[in-house]
Amino acid sequence: MSITITLIIQGLAFFATAWIVAKYIWPPLMQAIEARQKKIAEGLAAADRGQKDLEDAKAQALEIVRESRTKATAIVDQANRRANELVEEARGTALAEGERLIAAARAEIATENARVRGELRTEVANLAVAGASQLLKREIDPKAHAQLLDELAARIAAQR
Repeated sequence: MSITITLIIQGLAFFATAWIVAKYIWPPLMQAIEARQKKIAEGLAAADRGQKDLEDAKAQALEIVRESRTKATAIVDQANRRANELVEEARGTALAEGERLIAAARAEIATENARVRGELRTEVANLAVAGASQLLKREIDPKAHAQLLDELAARIAAQR
């Protein structure tokens, strides 16, 4: 056999194999490669979207935390102001109650003072009558001399 025939047969076999590969093997292989590339591109796009969504979620979470802290600070400040208001209100109520008790005590003292002074005037008047009766050596009737005793009590009160 000659080399020419061998080359021709090998060339025909090569072209037949190339044609079979191009007709039956190459299109499904290219479709599989393109499908794989498409899947990879979609996966990368999904990863990018996921990364962007993650960054957005982190930013949103930080904003929510910042807002929560601001609200919590506002609530604590409001609670402190209310507590101070309650303390001041209680202090005012306590002062008013204390002043009321002091006024009541002063009124009671004034009443007791007036009563004791009245008793003291009566006792001084009785002593004066007793002293006068000793001086006059006779009994003075307090009922008969009521006006005289009242004048005596008034003079004693005026001297004080």
